Amino acid sequence: MDPHLLRTYVTVARLASFSAAARELGYTQSAVSQHIAALEQDLGTDLLTRRPVAPTPAGERLLEHAGPLLLRLEAARADVVRRAAAPEHGLTLATTPTALGPRTVAALPRAGVTLRVLAREEVPEAVAAGRADLGLVDGLAAPSDPLRLPDVAPLTTYGVGEESVCVLLPDTHPLAGRPGLRLGDLAHARWLDAPDAGLPLAQLRAAAGGSGFRPALRYEGTDVRVLTALAAAGHGLTLLPRTAATGVPGAVAVPLAQPRVVHRVELVCLGTPGGPAARLAEVLLDGGAGAGTPV
Repeated sequence: MDPHLLRTYVTVARLASFSAAARELGYTQSAVSQHIAALEQDLGTDLLTRRPVAPTPAGERLLEHAGPLLLRLEAARADVVRRAAAPEHGLTLATTPTALGPRTVAALPRAGVTLRVLAREEVPEAVAAGRADLGLVDGLAAPSDPLRLPDVAPLTTYGVGEESVCVLLPDTHPLAGRPGLRLGDLAHARWLDAPDAGLPLAQLRAAAGGSGFRPALRYEGTDVRVLTALAAAGHGLTLLPRTAATGVPGAVAVPLAQPRVVHRVELVCLGTPGGPAARLAEVLLDGGAGAGTPV
């Protein structure tokens, strides 16, 4: 299967338009049509309906495979280019907002660093595609259990830190004086849905048994300070790692007593890092979980 044809197909399916795909890819519309026809001939089935432009059932199935396949090709190219490049290039670190803790900030080189704060699912993709030398991802997990990351490329992850989690609520909230809270008791409370700034509600549902946690407000941003301000103002509760939840004006961080979960941070890399990336990884792994896990 020709990856150029596959990339054209994914673009047409995403934009639902042959002409729009041609403009984005820099092809003529005729060339795009020829790419789709060639791919359909190769697979022996129709992949798109034409009016309207939409994937057929076979096309939907191909889309499930296409993303990981194309990303793995990008990962292979990035790995080869990185190994052939000069070892002392700058460092690009992709991270989620709550994975970037004080220890990581202190360990960053004093110059030549590009820091990219991304959504959780974008961090592994950035590393796999060579847009970042290293990645930091985080989430809820049982103590010492690895995170479940999407299978986007042959990446390796290392546990670099775990800490307790807290429910952040206004200091006037009836539960603000509690020594600890049970997550299951808060399933029907007002929650903030901030998948890219805090811990996603889907993870809370999974930890509490799979129900509840309906959002009162959705925040589509990556600034943790905005999220904590919303919680302090009473727009909803949020669950954060202890260091991010502590010391917020007008809010109280109450430790989560049950279930027994932690905020886990993992380092993501493609192959063996070199230069500044290797030195940062060494610092972060000193005191972390240590062993690498392929994903």
